[in-house]
Amino acid sequence: MKKIEAIIRKTKFEEVKEALLAADIEWFSYYDVRGIGKSRQARIYRGVVYDTSSIERILISIVLRDKNVEKTVQALLKSAFTGEIGDGRIFVIPIDDAIRIRTGERGDIALYNAELEK
Repeated sequence: MKKIEAIIRKTKFEEVKEALLAADIEWFSYYDVRGIGKSRQARIYRGVVYDTSSIERILISIVLRDKNVEKTVQALLKSAFTGEIGDGRIFVIPIDDAIRIRTGERGDIALYNAELEK
């Protein structure tokens, strides 16, 4: 099992969501996050100085079986790409175990409904 965390532009979220659904990723979490990038500059608007070094992004978190990792990464790469600095990052993290609270099932089976896959 793996956990994929992707940090993407807010403007690309709908495209990424559709690409994940098309790749049969039916469940994921996402969060509004802020970060600091290399770019440090201040913008002046009507005499007020605004710090633009804090960047707003979306963090997508997905735990999935090993067999779905590559198609998920490819869906993220294609849908989040703009070709400009700041497109984001994808992290693939190993997961030791998963437990479904309702049934106590452990491992891969805890990540999907086996009855629906038949």
